[in-house]
Amino acid sequence: MLDRSLTPRPPWVGRRVVLAVTGGIAAYKAVQLARDLTRLGCLVDTILTRAAEAFVTPLIFEGVTGREVYTNLLSVEGTALHIKLGVEADVVLVAPATADLIARAAQGRASDLLTAVLLSTRSPVIVAPAMNDRMYSHPQTKKNLDHCREVLGYEIVGPATGPLAVGEGDGPGRMIEPDQVCEYVGRAIGVDSAFEGRHVLVTAGPTREPVDPVRFIANRSSGRMGFALAREAWLRGANVTLVTGPSTLLIPVGVLTRSVETANEMLEEVREAIPNADFLFFSAAVSDFRPRQFQDEKIKRTDVSDGLALDFVENPDIALETRRLRGANAVAIGFALETKDLRSGAAKKLKDKDFDLVVANDPRKEGAGFDVPTNLVTLFWKGGQEESLPLQSKENLAREILDRVRSWTPEG
Repeated sequence: MLDRSLTPRPPWVGRRVVLAVTGGIAAYKAVQLARDLTRLGCLVDTILTRAAEAFVTPLIFEGVTGREVYTNLLSVEGTALHIKLGVEADVVLVAPATADLIARAAQGRASDLLTAVLLSTRSPVIVAPAMNDRMYSHPQTKKNLDHCREVLGYEIVGPATGPLAVGEGDGPGRMIEPDQVCEYVGRAIGVDSAFEGRHVLVTAGPTREPVDPVRFIANRSSGRMGFALAREAWLRGANVTLVTGPSTLLIPVGVLTRSVETANEMLEEVREAIPNADFLFFSAAVSDFRPRQFQDEKIKRTDVSDGLALDFVENPDIALETRRLRGANAVAIGFALETKDLRSGAAKKLKDKDFDLVVANDPRKEGAGFDVPTNLVTLFWKGGQEESLPLQSKENLAREILDRVRSWTPEG
């Protein structure tokens, strides 16, 4: 699983989040959300509406955030509390957001502390709807959500489809999970001008080349590096397409994902996506060879008593074959796994595949092989610069790589 351990980290650390909780059964999820955001390093100020207090109490949120909880518009903090909270917030998050709150927000009401904060803030606002599927599908609710999204500029996240309150069955209206909401908060406060609105293409994982209906040729790649790059680019505001071979990792939130099996399937997906990409990360471990012939029936031991011999042919080199489809100003990053002479192997890839950067590693070094959560790499730039990075998690490494890519120019 991609590392999503809850320790203080960019972009969450030190940022102020106003978490507004409204009165619905999904309020129980807000407790976990407040705790998770706090563990990521956010300063979480919680607002509970009067209806929310029927489901959860201020004491719970004080316990998981270590900060005061606000419930009244006119409180001892002064009548300008809504201004203070709205101005100081890096993001205002309403989770769960009931149909009533969405309607009042769309109307510009200021009848309680939450709606007053929504009027006073100029920071990003994220709304996570949660309600019965019949209420969610009502035309007025749809109109209110459209107004919040298109006129007010709110980010509407969810709802998901699944079990609702007891006795209400399944359907669209369920609040998305706290870990997903945390990702949207991270994107709202982590926007990077170098990536915001840009298109990023990432290849990841292994490919599987079939031998017969039950066997295939593959490698030990987990896809962790590519998934971490896709997630980090999305958090920075990019529109991300992830083309991945088979992987057990969770799909990063918000990332358009194309799942493939073989090298040829990956090639076709990359061909389709690459012309619009501003940044290209070729991090997939594509099989170099595939069996020349696929056997329609399972190969049985009794059929190959003298041993099994397979005839292999080369697979396409995806980066090389799509080179001419790249945009004129696209930045291309390749990944090289070398067991001897790291520098010459990286230099050859830089030249042959016209990469701007090659991220190279030796899998024999501890913590740098396949299917491990860490990596130890050296960066080789087109201009001749080199930089060795310390052993670290692939999530941290993704941030390091994107930090350097954002400030790199062809002139060095």
